Amino acid sequence: MSDLTPQSEVPTPTTDKITQAARETIYLCNFRVSVDGEWLCLRELNDISLTPDPEPAHEDPKDPIAIERLNLMNMAKLSIKGLIESALNLGRTLDSDYAPLQQFFVVMEHCLKHGLKSKKTFLGQNKSFWGPLELVEKLTPEAGEITASVKDLPGLKTPLGRGRAWLRLALMQKKLSDYMKTIINRKDLLGEFYESNALMMEEEGAVIAGLLVGLNVIDANLCMKGEDLDSQVGVIDFSMYLKDGAHSSKSTEGDGQITAILDQKNYVEELNRHLSASVNNLQAKVDALEKSNSKLSEELAVANNRIITLQEELERVKEESSYLVESSRKASRAEGTANGQVLGETRKQLKEETQLRLDVEKELEVQIGMKQEMELSMKMLEKDICEKHDALVELRQQLDDMRTINHELSVKSQSTEAGAKQKSDIISRLDEKTNQMANVIKQLENSEKDMAKQARNLSTTAGKLLQRQQ
Repeated sequence: MSDLTPQSEVPTPTTDKITQAARETIYLCNFRVSVDGEWLCLRELNDISLTPDPEPAHEDPKDPIAIERLNLMNMAKLSIKGLIESALNLGRTLDSDYAPLQQFFVVMEHCLKHGLKSKKTFLGQNKSFWGPLELVEKLTPEAGEITASVKDLPGLKTPLGRGRAWLRLALMQKKLSDYMKTIINRKDLLGEFYESNALMMEEEGAVIAGLLVGLNVIDANLCMKGEDLDSQVGVIDFSMYLKDGAHSSKSTEGDGQITAILDQKNYVEELNRHLSASVNNLQAKVDALEKSNSKLSEELAVANNRIITLQEELERVKEESSYLVESSRKASRAEGTANGQVLGETRKQLKEETQLRLDVEKELEVQIGMKQEMELSMKMLEKDICEKHDALVELRQQLDDMRTINHELSVKSQSTEAGAKQKSDIISRLDEKTNQMANVIKQLENSEKDMAKQARNLSTTAGKLLQRQQ
């Protein structure tokens, strides 16, 4: 394939020049890509006549852009057909290391990059197909989940990496064909990102979108955590489509067993990650509940002290008011009308004391209302604790299922050859992680029991305070 790639004049080219050379491979305009049966045919344009090829009548047969579009469409046909046939022969879920799947994403990337307009930034000119893919979220609301997941991936720093992750998530969701048809039908919006003669703006784009429907029959499980999607060099490997048809022989029975164990191991690891995230979330919620519980306890103690102080002040005000009333009566009897001025002052003081008593009673009612609110919050806290207990029971059941799966994996791993011994080590590490998670859940259960005891103590204290007020 080296004679098909344009040679660079610089003896030691940089990565950018290598990538540019890969983009300018045979599918541009020096060669024509066509499908001969099931394999790829390469013919120089100088050696063939361009008129017999199935191109639209209104296009110039010598137009290099039209040749690029046709070559990309033929490459997409071969890539999709080869991926479907190999996946059906393989008979299992595809992962990120599957070569035909990698080549399919490279071809799709070149199709989406064809005819992109350059956008000037402070770092220079930039061409990225992430912008057109973001349009899908506006046209199809259900695609918002994919876009949000791509933006939340921690390892992606460039629009190119986000676009590659979007393609992988859409394929796993089996919605890639629908999303491509959605954006291709809105050429008024695509005109902002593509030139008028780009593949996405012409009939070839609609043909590729129709071919993508066939990918709904395959299942893919692609883990993008730790995968460097930003700096990958997308070069099409034409050797996959030029080799002899005898390469599609079936794998041996031992390889099939190891493959099944690998699939089960990946499933258990993914389940472990989900369970770890659930346990961490529950632990955070329990910590927050403990903090709120301690805060409510402190507020309840302060409210109790305030209620006792207000009751003492109320008793004192009652005693003082009764003493003043009694003294005013005695003074009125002894002195009569001569001491009217003193009586007026006494009445004024009595009125002030009465107003003070009313204020104290209002403050007491406010404190009682606050106490009732705290009791209500305690009931809600108990309800939340019950829900967390149910969640812990479900997690315990899932742990039992995981232990059963790990036991089955360990039995299967003993029947495999030398390659399966390494998998048994992985299974033992999974057992250790499972035991650690069981210990964490036991700690959560103990903390839950402590919180239940604290809630019962708080409810008992609140009941006693209500009895004292009555």
